[in-house]
Amino acid sequence: MIIKPRTRGFICTTAHPAGCARQVEEQVKYIQAQPKWEGPVNVLVIGASTGYGLAARITAAFGAGASTIGVYRPSQGTEKRTASAGWYNSAAFEAMAKEAGLKSLSVTGDAFTDETKQKTVQAIAEKLGQVDLVVYSVASARRTDPVTGETANSVLKPIGKPFTNKTVNFHTGEVSEITLEPASDQEIQDTVTVMGGSDWELWIKALRDGGVLADHATTIAYSYIGSEITMAVYRDGSIGQAKDHLEETAHRLNEELSSGGGRAFVSVSKALVTQSSSAIPIVPLYVSALYKVMKEKGIHENCIEQSYRLFADRLYSGKEVPVDEKGRIRIDDWELRDDVQQEVAQLWEAVTSENVEDITDLAGYRKEFFQLFGFESDGVDYDGDTNPVVPIENVR
Repeated sequence: MIIKPRTRGFICTTAHPAGCARQVEEQVKYIQAQPKWEGPVNVLVIGASTGYGLAARITAAFGAGASTIGVYRPSQGTEKRTASAGWYNSAAFEAMAKEAGLKSLSVTGDAFTDETKQKTVQAIAEKLGQVDLVVYSVASARRTDPVTGETANSVLKPIGKPFTNKTVNFHTGEVSEITLEPASDQEIQDTVTVMGGSDWELWIKALRDGGVLADHATTIAYSYIGSEITMAVYRDGSIGQAKDHLEETAHRLNEELSSGGGRAFVSVSKALVTQSSSAIPIVPLYVSALYKVMKEKGIHENCIEQSYRLFADRLYSGKEVPVDEKGRIRIDDWELRDDVQQEVAQLWEAVTSENVEDITDLAGYRKEFFQLFGFESDGVDYDGDTNPVVPIENVR
């Protein structure tokens, strides 16, 4: 079929296999061009098919030569429907890992279920023995509790009072004002259930109970703080409550693992174009302004660049891991520099529908959004007939 992007709000309902493969290839080449680093031997990435999870898997495999197991949702294509971008990304990763002589395996399923956890434990036991790095990078709108069977849905809302600010339709460039109503107590609780640290904790328990987590293992999850512009809808909002819970979980896990030489961290990342961030009102406009400033200053990073800095310069530098007063690794340090935030604030005050394309990097945001789904990749024939069915050889 001829595969073109079809959008519905902040998601693309189609994905291009060749374009996704090109994006993965570019990330692999970036890591291969960096200095090698001594790191983990066997790595489990939960949520491995896109964003930081995919970048972590690529970094560990092609930067440290690690064997990897990636967990993600199944989404095979058919003759009439494309697979997800995550499926195509994983297929490309598996193919490149095999070519490089790296051991890799994919486990597909809902990461929240006991079934997927046990299937992963079995795969680790059979293929790797134990893992010494566990990356938790799951972002989802809903979660069904494996014990109660109840399904919770996350929301992206402020807390306490309505919040009004600018936002942009990144497809059309229309800048408008949006008011978000505050989350209810139940919505806050449900968001913590979905996006907090409880499932991360269940994964570590399952791995330990199954005997497949090395005593000295490191585990890491991702968080975000952001600027004053996004604070009310993000860090001070319902999702921020979930991130607080995630960070509290990291402290508990660190205490549990430390007796064997293990450790647990939360890494605070910079704002990037991801499927998750595209769903948050206000954030696409903020990211567009941020990209403009950071690119002009020569300090812009994408997912793979952030991932390399996290692993090579922080977690596995051979030195004590630098953390903030709450024990978090800060890879958002360049984003939150005073000079960066001052210039972003100036752009924010000035931006309108008429000048948004000129004074922000909305074009860059838009391109990266489509690249998440394999479109707008250089060197790909998007008018050519493409087979949407792409098998993954080493998958269960």
